Amino acid sequence: MKKTVLTFGVLSGVVSAVMVAATMPFIEQIGFDRGMVVGYTAIVISFLFVYFGVRSYRDNVLGGRLTFGQGFRAGILITLISCVFYVGSWLVVYYNFIPDFGDKYAAYLVADLQAKGASQAEIDNMIKQGEQVKDMLRNPLINAAVTFTEPFPVGLVITLISAAVLGKKEAA
Repeated sequence: MKKTVLTFGVLSGVVSAVMVAATMPFIEQIGFDRGMVVGYTAIVISFLFVYFGVRSYRDNVLGGRLTFGQGFRAGILITLISCVFYVGSWLVVYYNFIPDFGDKYAAYLVADLQAKGASQAEIDNMIKQGEQVKDMLRNPLINAAVTFTEPFPVGLVITLISAAVLGKKEAA
């Protein structure tokens, strides 16, 4: 299992890291709203390797048999490796190339509220939340933990689906 998990985890992680590195420096040109769509699309694409990794584990290591637990274990390990790549790439990009991301994102959120005609109380609340987020981003451990929560739920869902769909009790 180790070779399969490492292979597909690294492949998934490289795809997610490349997408972070390729898109985040250009987030203002892409737009924060479209950037979120692009980001989660890239996460889903990178986690396709979970499905292929679980299938490879079933077919090449387990001789065509796979319980839900075996599939889940392989899939979640691939997901965790991929998430480490995602978080690592974000931290490198954030601290080296876009350390003002928090300021720009907070300004976008405030401008968006203003454009929607929000009350001054709502705008003041958003400014306060923006300051809290910027403080969190300054701490690398908190930044890493928060960043981990972006791809992990997607990977967990894809792991659950893959383990359920690919489970076979009998050899094919």
